Amino acid sequence: MAPVKVVPVKRVAIIAVAALAVILAISAWPWPGGDPAGDLKASLAAAAPHRTAWYALPIVAGAYIALGLAFVPVLALVAATGVAFGPWLGPVYAMTGCVASASTGFGLGRWVGRQRVQQIGGARVRRLHQALERNGTLAVFVLRKVPAPFMLANIVVGASGVRYRDFLIGTVLGMGALVIALAGFGYRLTRIIDHPSWTEALGAVALLAVPLTTAVLINRALRRRADAR
Repeated sequence: MAPVKVVPVKRVAIIAVAALAVILAISAWPWPGGDPAGDLKASLAAAAPHRTAWYALPIVAGAYIALGLAFVPVLALVAATGVAFGPWLGPVYAMTGCVASASTGFGLGRWVGRQRVQQIGGARVRRLHQALERNGTLAVFVLRKVPAPFMLANIVVGASGVRYRDFLIGTVLGMGALVIALAGFGYRLTRIIDHPSWTEALGAVALLAVPLTTAVLINRALRRRADAR
């Protein structure tokens, strides 16, 4: 596979430390009245009857597509889905939304075309297209582990010669653990606000550590491989 530009491990560590600081601040903050999430709990209670309705999943998928086109970070959408739908429905709905958004970007890339995307992206995109076409599912899987704008990555892959089936399999396999971890993290945040405690905070950190640790390890492996070449 052609060398892929990776994000420095230091940047990933900064994200992790910032997230930990936010969680600990929420846990330790002396909220007035002891009820920091009255509005949030009321909103979630009002939404509860709609979580299993037939229209919930299409609405989530449509929201992922619309917000993805607006380049809203998909990780924030996944965490928000965990908040709204809980630890069981959250990952299912989030993965459905990710696939819908990814497929939209893939279709846009096919429509725009390889030549135009390569003209905009230059040599880096040409090398990425070569890697994608040689490795298919594996290349898409690895791409999902590299921090990059989600919709932009989907457009670039769509403009390559990768088959949609390989793209879909690589996306699901590459994002599965991430979606489960972040949706669980979002759900944990509601519990932290509802019942602030170090136990809940550490549980949220543990869930967040899974995708971040995976990203760090893969980034290191890619960097070593690129340096060796």
